[in-house]
Amino acid sequence: MTQSYNIGIDVGGTFTDLVAIDTTGATVACKTPSTPQDQSIGVLTGLGDLAARLGLSLADLLAATGRIVHGTTVATNALLERKGAKVGMLTTGGHRDILEMREGLKPERYNLMMPPPEPLVARHLRRGVPERIAHDGTVVTPLDEAALRDEIAALKDEGCTSVAICYLHAYRNPAHEERTAAIVAEMMPEAYVSVSSAVLPQIKEYERLSTTVVNAYIGPVVRRYMERLTGRLTEAGYTGPLFIILSHGGITLVEDAVRLAAGTCLSGPAGGIAGAEACAGLLHADNVIPFDMGGTSTEISLIAGGRVALTSERGLAGERIALRSYDILSIGAGGGSLAAPDATGSFTVGPQSAGAVPGPACYGQGGTQATVTDANLVLGLLDEDALAGRAGRLDRTAAEAAVDALTAEIGLDRMTTAAGIHRLINVKMADGIRLMTLRRGVDPRNFTLLSFGGAAGLHAAEVAREMGIGRVVVPTVASVLSAWGMLASDLRYEVARSQVGDTAVLTDEPLRRLYEALEAEAHQRLPGDVAERRRIERSAEMRYGEQIFEVNVPLDGIDFAAPGLAEAVIDRFHRRHEELYTYSSPGQDVDLVNARVAVIGEVERGEAAQVLPPADGALEPIGTRPIYTGAAFVEVPVYPQAVLARGHEIAGPALVMGETTTVALYEGDRGTVTPQGWLDIAVAPKRGRAEA
Repeated sequence: MTQSYNIGIDVGGTFTDLVAIDTTGATVACKTPSTPQDQSIGVLTGLGDLAARLGLSLADLLAATGRIVHGTTVATNALLERKGAKVGMLTTGGHRDILEMREGLKPERYNLMMPPPEPLVARHLRRGVPERIAHDGTVVTPLDEAALRDEIAALKDEGCTSVAICYLHAYRNPAHEERTAAIVAEMMPEAYVSVSSAVLPQIKEYERLSTTVVNAYIGPVVRRYMERLTGRLTEAGYTGPLFIILSHGGITLVEDAVRLAAGTCLSGPAGGIAGAEACAGLLHADNVIPFDMGGTSTEISLIAGGRVALTSERGLAGERIALRSYDILSIGAGGGSLAAPDATGSFTVGPQSAGAVPGPACYGQGGTQATVTDANLVLGLLDEDALAGRAGRLDRTAAEAAVDALTAEIGLDRMTTAAGIHRLINVKMADGIRLMTLRRGVDPRNFTLLSFGGAAGLHAAEVAREMGIGRVVVPTVASVLSAWGMLASDLRYEVARSQVGDTAVLTDEPLRRLYEALEAEAHQRLPGDVAERRRIERSAEMRYGEQIFEVNVPLDGIDFAAPGLAEAVIDRFHRRHEELYTYSSPGQDVDLVNARVAVIGEVERGEAAQVLPPADGALEPIGTRPIYTGAAFVEVPVYPQAVLARGHEIAGPALVMGETTTVALYEGDRGTVTPQGWLDIAVAPKRGRAEA
């Protein structure tokens, strides 16, 4: 059987989403409940369901599959739940407390009662080693191998299964770290080894140490999961490549994902942003707000001028991870977010979630506390036949009982409480958009809200209205866009080199040689047999001499072979600084802190989406359903997503029901079906708000 499918798999907190796309762009998707105890079980179950939808056996589907791309929350969960490996740390003598001292500031600096964060490595497992390398890479104190062996033996005796190695200034000279890693491999051959000069070879000691330790903490967990998953896939008959999507949106082979496990901490959400970027391209929209509402959380990002922002300022579970990632804001707001009474006699929604188990009360899996999904079912926004995993119909009676239990504690009636849950979660998500836009000087009214995730369709129009956003687009693959987006991702390998303090590098020839060396290293890392074409992205992290923070400066469009290279790079920095902070200082000295090169290997892919023929006649509803609008129930038409055709129009209030998601249009909203079959909604302005 010839290979004809590519498969994307996204494991979320509640559901595992799978998408198969053939070479024409025809898409088949399914959802299956996640299996937190071993995510690979849910993945294989989902592949079986996907095969059944295609009329194939699992073996035939896998034989016809050219590529599987996978986003996983294994690393995220291990860090959030503190279920990683027992880590020992080797660092320069006298510097073992950098991990605990951090940057000298508390996350909430004015909270006098805030306890210090618990480091991932206990102090007695942080061992100092006699050695020292200077800031310029010269050896001040040779590595004391006898003392090193004593420290490794102590870590082995303590039962450490993973070792983080981070010496001062190893980004300039990795010789001591490399020798240490070799001795650790000799004395502790089963241990996972995380080396800072391989994980994050750049300046800033705490960031480099913290990232290396996080990598050591989650690395063994990721390795075990990948071994189980590849084993199950092999047993099922799959012989093609398995790629993992990383936090920066690029994909990589399994062995590289295991080596750089910290790069998978935002693996799942990254697929959604990659998908949003692909959607923006199909819509010819440069300014888009990706809005991904799932069962447990909502992820919000920003595509401005056609570019998704990357950042190295992210963290997770209080731990600093300085690897580059998509700039994503995650908030505890999802379909499974729990509503609970508070001390004021009212109630809150989230961030706690019912998760996959027990899930919302209406899923019939033992949940009893009201969730957003339960409230939407009570309000009539969801139908009993909407997706509830593989468990069948939603249980309206259980949802009403869960909401009634909350009303008994807060003294409101059922419908007011359900409407309040719906309203509160909308406000919370709108606040998230404010953080990503208004707090950064960006006007959200100039953007399109791209709605995806299984729960987003019921909330996107109201959230957009709250923010004054006039356009919402809901792709047909909205509920599985993260899995779909992974198939739009290319291989991406990044290399960086710190150059701070080296003033000579900001002249033409040294700068040209620096980037040529980085490009050669990046090309060596990219597997040669899995990418059709390659391209290079260059960037620099720069600052004015007196600043303590850097600005990421894309260097696209600069001719590195032309005279005046350094001047062009410096000018690009001045312009970027002015874009971000409204001013620049051309007379000040400029430092190049980190030079960075990414090599992108473009993988083979078919059409991203099929283009539909024009609609043949008007769209007719399949019935009506009463929905609660805040004062009374109103009968609204219900349209099946499966029959939407190019050019169809829908006037709100209305519901559009798909197999895995429902989209709500409210009074004054108007939806038009795009050539791809997506719903393009013109959102009516908020009552009482003058149109901009």
